[in-house]
Amino acid sequence: MLALVTGAAVLAAALIPSGPPVQAATPGFASAVSAIKQTSWQTNNSVNALAIAGDTVFAGGLFTRLRQPGMASGQAPETKRSYVAAFNRKTGAPTAFAPTLNGPVYAIATSPDGKWVVIGGDFTMVNGIRRSKIAMFSVATGKLVAAWDPVVAARVKALAIYGNSVFIGGAFGKIDGVVRNRLGAVRLIQGDLLPWNPNANADVYAVDVSDNGTRVFVGGPFSTIGGKDHYSLAMLNNTTGAAFSFPAAAAIPKPTATCTTRVKDIDTLGDNVYVSNGGDGSGCYDGVLAASVSTGKLLWQNKCLGATEAIKAIGSWLYKGSHAHNCSSSPNGFPDGTGTHYLLVESTINGNLGPWFPNTDANLKSTTKVGPLAMAGTDTDLWVGGDFLHVNGKLQVGITHFTNAPGGAAPAVPKAPRLTATTAGRVYVSYSDSYDVDNLSLTYNVFRGSLNIGSNKYTTYFWQPRKTYQVVDRGLKRGSTYSYHVEVHDGRNIMKGASASVKIP
Repeated sequence: MLALVTGAAVLAAALIPSGPPVQAATPGFASAVSAIKQTSWQTNNSVNALAIAGDTVFAGGLFTRLRQPGMASGQAPETKRSYVAAFNRKTGAPTAFAPTLNGPVYAIATSPDGKWVVIGGDFTMVNGIRRSKIAMFSVATGKLVAAWDPVVAARVKALAIYGNSVFIGGAFGKIDGVVRNRLGAVRLIQGDLLPWNPNANADVYAVDVSDNGTRVFVGGPFSTIGGKDHYSLAMLNNTTGAAFSFPAAAAIPKPTATCTTRVKDIDTLGDNVYVSNGGDGSGCYDGVLAASVSTGKLLWQNKCLGATEAIKAIGSWLYKGSHAHNCSSSPNGFPDGTGTHYLLVESTINGNLGPWFPNTDANLKSTTKVGPLAMAGTDTDLWVGGDFLHVNGKLQVGITHFTNAPGGAAPAVPKAPRLTATTAGRVYVSYSDSYDVDNLSLTYNVFRGSLNIGSNKYTTYFWQPRKTYQVVDRGLKRGSTYSYHVEVHDGRNIMKGASASVKIP
């Protein structure tokens, strides 16, 4: 449909290009955080786990040093941190928390009251004291809790805390010398073993507890829980460890000759639980599903390709760290050939891609080589850890964060419009759409000089080919020259494009 404009009056809408209309993921909503990277210190190796307590962010991984923002290795003195560190949530600077570990950290959880932080991994010593794969610290003092010393027989890969229970997942077969195959629990304050004994037949990568504490969700490459078929995902009783019926788990395909997929991360929010997968094999399931905690039923499933290593639900959005390369199965998604999208957001309502498009890379010399590996957040910020070396094209190793600070990312500057004048006193003003890494819906204002002759709103994803729109300016004087430009507005930022001029013949 052609937009016909006479003088200051907009008489019709802009010309819509051919093809189906683009639909926003969730109209009327903006991402909870901006795509603009905030300042924080860096690590010298991968960050595998993150957790937040108040204004402190705890990070664990393979790193042994921290360095200042923007500094490359060797440019400035580095601060020692052996596999675990803490950062100020607002400034990104490291705190004084600096325990000495003799092995990597793969899991971190903080207690809901913010008083305690538990770490898990491969270590056997903390500050010169024996600690077998798990340890607890006071958030307030940073000190190791001396009397809390469960003995876990092998790697701790996942942790979750609810009430006075610490739920543990990993590669172990015993806790405190008692058989606990890959899943077990200890008391938070006392540290003694609890009866919870789900009995997984292979490693556990992810554990999370529902917000009401009644369900424990576990995921990994296992195929049975308690000797019964529960491939890669299960919903468990919080006291006995018995598995509940969980219909949504059937959405995860079982192994075939060409595809093996397993749960990588789990996050709960309200009555929903979100589960991410990574698969081996071409086209193997790498996506995210949402299910109801109370019914266990599948709510939606996104099947983007490129393993999803980490997820975090904030409000109406589910943030994901992956190496997504093909989301053509999602409405308005991207096909192969548009690059690797390491950071994305999906609507918690339907799983469709939303308005948040920062990006990292992956350190191809690391042991993982995948990019983001861990996420933690609040209503106002999101922290991301991984093996990446850059964020939004700038040096930032291992850890970064995003907030809801005012302003956000601005739209790309629009190009000068293309003008065609006729002897009938008309000028056809054609312009290309822009994009914004924080927004899907942008407003385009077309100006003749300082006069707005057309205003339209369109939804665009930056990976889509640029579309062309058109307005027609009528009633112009023959022999006169007119100048036009386009301004793009995202609700916060206005970007003005270059002008173009034309003479009416």
